[in-house]
Amino acid sequence: MVKKRRRFKQTQTLAERLAEHVGRLRQRASSLPSGTEQARLWQKVHQAERALSIDAWLASPGTVPPRHVGTLQRNEAKHCLEKPPDEPH
Repeated sequence: MVKKRRRFKQTQTLAERLAEHVGRLRQRASSLPSGTEQARLWQKVHQAERALSIDAWLASPGTVPPRHVGTLQRNEAKHCLEKPPDEPH
């Protein structure tokens, strides 16, 4: 028997959903005391904001990529080229 995919139409755009997500994360992060949980939430806020800027960049033709996209690609490439640290003998 073939499984049928459950499909549904989004009522909000990706940008709207991401903006709401950022708002909820900001609210939760600001209500927490300083610590690892708050840092993790702020990291997610920044990640969602980057996703918003990439979505806006993709939606607008003829624009240059956001500054951080090139930075991420360079950092990833640099990370791949780095030699692993020598293991102690």
